[in-house]
Amino acid sequence: MIWFLVGLGLVVAALAWGVFEAGWVRLETIEAQLPGLSPELEGLRVAHLADFHLGFPSRGRRAVEKAIEWVAERKPDLVLVSGDLLSRPKGEADLRRLLARLEHCYVVLGNHDFALSHDPFAKPSALFDLEPAQVLLDETRTVLVRGVRVQIVGVDPRTYHAKKAAPDRLVDPKADLRICLCHFPGISERIAPDSFDLICAGHLHDGQIALPYPGGKLRFAHLRQHQGRGLLHRPSGLLHISAGLGTTFVPFRFFARPEATELNLRS
Repeated sequence: MIWFLVGLGLVVAALAWGVFEAGWVRLETIEAQLPGLSPELEGLRVAHLADFHLGFPSRGRRAVEKAIEWVAERKPDLVLVSGDLLSRPKGEADLRRLLARLEHCYVVLGNHDFALSHDPFAKPSALFDLEPAQVLLDETRTVLVRGVRVQIVGVDPRTYHAKKAAPDRLVDPKADLRICLCHFPGISERIAPDSFDLICAGHLHDGQIALPYPGGKLRFAHLRQHQGRGLLHRPSGLLHISAGLGTTFVPFRFFARPEATELNLRS
């Protein structure tokens, strides 16, 4: 009986920690080195958020609220949101209220927005008009920032799933900075070398439930991934993977804290 009670206590403690960590958001500023960056864009601040999964009961909602508050206060030059905004349609009101606080915000959708997942409770909830945020689905926008041209290309998750996504075909050679925004980090492996200066993606949740070991960790949601967050150099461009903010399937995170990131661009 004593060992049963000890085991039960450990399970309860682990679940309590997982619920706590789901709302324990990391707010991080990191430098992103982009050789050849235009002098006018030196120090450009780009906020990157991902995987809200609103509408799913989880402390991830608290992480999203804190992240949006942090970004809104910092007023970065650009805000990029890389998909999986909703897990259930009932999260729409929260999503619109939160995105309305962000300036210069560009958004793509993710597989959960279209219920393209193994989640048996997922419901399609894709929203195509999130003004003032701009939704980009295999579309591009070129904006003037500090007097120079910055291009943002957004990938439609349905096209990605069909293996037809080709954001490199939309590249504007006259742009001073080219950014690809996609829910899936795998897009960096599917496009031509030197297509973009910066690629922003999410999807992995850093495994959401992970087991650390010396030199790395096992990410149960994505067992083949050796890195679930941070900056990676790819032939197609510098890739930033966000660990995201919400949760899916279960309302827990273990050794995979939610995060919001501000990238400080340097040449």
